[in-house]
Amino acid sequence: MSGDTRASIHGERGIETRPGGRGAGTGPDETARSADPARSPGRGRSADPAGRPGVPRFDGLDRLVSALFARHADDRRHDVDRQRYRGADPSTGFETYLARTYALSWLACLAAAVPAFLVAGAVAPDVSVALASGLGARVPVVVPAPPPPALAVALSAVAGLLAKRATVRAGGLYLRWLVSARRTRIERTLPGAVRYLDALSSGSDDARTLVAKVAENDAYGGAAVSFRKALNAARLTGSLDAGLRRVARDTPSRDLLAPFLLKFRQHVSAGDEALAEFLRTESRLLAHRQEHARTRARRYLKPIAELFVLVLVLPALLVVAVTVTSVFAPDLSRLVDTPVGAVSPRAVAVYASVGFLLAVGLVGIAATGALRPVDSRTSYRRPRGVRGVLASAPSNPASASAVATVPAAATAGWLAYAGYPLVNVSLLAYVAFALPVGLVAARRGRIDDAKDRRVADFVYAVSARASVGRPFPESVEAAARETDLGVLRDDVADLAFNLSLTTTGNDGVAADGDAPGTGGSAVDAPTAGSDVRAAALDRFVARVGTPLAARTVGLVAGALNAGSTVDEVFETLQVEVDRLTHEKRALRGAMRRYVVVGWVAALSVAAVVAAINAGVMETDRLLALSAALDVPFDPGLVHPELERFRLYVVAQATMLASGWFAGAAARGRYGALFHSGVLVAACYVGFVAIGQV
Repeated sequence: MSGDTRASIHGERGIETRPGGRGAGTGPDETARSADPARSPGRGRSADPAGRPGVPRFDGLDRLVSALFARHADDRRHDVDRQRYRGADPSTGFETYLARTYALSWLACLAAAVPAFLVAGAVAPDVSVALASGLGARVPVVVPAPPPPALAVALSAVAGLLAKRATVRAGGLYLRWLVSARRTRIERTLPGAVRYLDALSSGSDDARTLVAKVAENDAYGGAAVSFRKALNAARLTGSLDAGLRRVARDTPSRDLLAPFLLKFRQHVSAGDEALAEFLRTESRLLAHRQEHARTRARRYLKPIAELFVLVLVLPALLVVAVTVTSVFAPDLSRLVDTPVGAVSPRAVAVYASVGFLLAVGLVGIAATGALRPVDSRTSYRRPRGVRGVLASAPSNPASASAVATVPAAATAGWLAYAGYPLVNVSLLAYVAFALPVGLVAARRGRIDDAKDRRVADFVYAVSARASVGRPFPESVEAAARETDLGVLRDDVADLAFNLSLTTTGNDGVAADGDAPGTGGSAVDAPTAGSDVRAAALDRFVARVGTPLAARTVGLVAGALNAGSTVDEVFETLQVEVDRLTHEKRALRGAMRRYVVVGWVAALSVAAVVAAINAGVMETDRLLALSAALDVPFDPGLVHPELERFRLYVVAQATMLASGWFAGAAARGRYGALFHSGVLVAACYVGFVAIGQV
């Protein structure tokens, strides 16, 4: 292969192979020659200098809110927030973030004050009289009743100020959560990154190239981002040592990543053998630590599931109870004129509660996503062009989501034309979108699971042949021919063909780097054939498209290119495959608890709402109940059919929130679509069947 081709491949991988020891490449001259990981177009790259995807900027709006609220950044009460912001890997300045938070707090203040004024306006006359009579009974002077409008304004102002203060406080808690989430991402992926470094350390790459190979691999998530930041800092300062120290100073992982980086830079200067021994020891220690952490995390699954029930089911049942009991408070059912029309305080309370339930569901998606390890997440991308999207829709959830918008829009239009209520139009259109996408994702998930099982078989088959002296390309070809690899058969055959292009090289040396007759145990040299081999392995990983393949077979390319022996690489690879397979099974079993909790919560609330609608929400029953309880009831203000529909909306909001939680635990965001779509459809069919909708 020509030197230009080889340089092109290295450019795509975002590294620059250089001769020399590991201690080389840390001076200014070396920095000028190194490739910038943040600029190269290979995988794992980002246009953001910190290694993150670009964040949209609203310069005009930011200037406005900064002029209004940026002064708060100098307040001493935000000193802790400033420290947290530094560890949260920010994309904007702290003053801008705080100004946005204060602007949002004023919006929250208005959003809380308006419905609070509606509710307070309905109860203010009674509260005013009760307050005057209560104070008059305790003081010797006549206490006039406060004007109801003033009392309503005061109560709504208190609610708005509390919402404003809570929003500012939430901004600080959000920073704390970001720091914690970033620390978790780093500490979950660092053990795998160190094992990769250990596999690379038996080769001849220098320290900068070792770090770059980890940084370019998205499979190592937060650790890869930290390594990219170190490389960017090294490019600016002219020293990898300075870049590592800077990341160690700023990282939120004070107990894991920071000590590792400081020890790494010390062993880099101590020589190749010291660095290899350090990485070997550190990989074992981190593996044990990770296993203990996973064991502890599994112990918290039950409390977290119970917390979800407490936060979702109890508020839903409370909303149902308040909706039922409030029919005996006539003032809450009277219409109040507002700028958007006449509404009752009860309606505002019910639909605000619905919004709260949906917000809990969205938080559930985020929480389960945070619990799911980075190496178990699968992302899908739509191909370019309409024809490519249509062709890949049956197997690609991202393409299916684009195609499914058409039947969802058609369903919404037909239902609206037929006169269905807006709530049902929205829910059924959501079902028309969510179910096809969810089914495609479920089918793709089963295929990916089958591929992961076959990846383990493929690794063991190649390892068995390489251990008896067969070169790597011949081992892959024999595995493709002699092993039953199921859904992976075509992908392995393609890999074997691509590797066969590297079986000959110049001057009688095998292009995969093995000297003739060495049986694959010789150290690979960085030749053009090894570049083609790396490209073939990268293509294989891309075709398989699962995190397990990226974390296992993806390790082979970098390790062999670094000069590691085939035997050594596949010995490490077998351990990695076994560990990742075990972790995947354990994760699937642990997340099953969340799925069960979500479904039980949803069906329980739906059953309670159906029973109340059938047994209570009738005029005759409400009259009898009011007489038995000796409470007021005005049949002219309460419409049982409308109340039944409001309770149905509460039930459907619970279906959505529970489905999102359960589906996100099972299969991520596409699983959330599928489970929520099934629950919403089942709830609609059930309520229609019993005649309540």
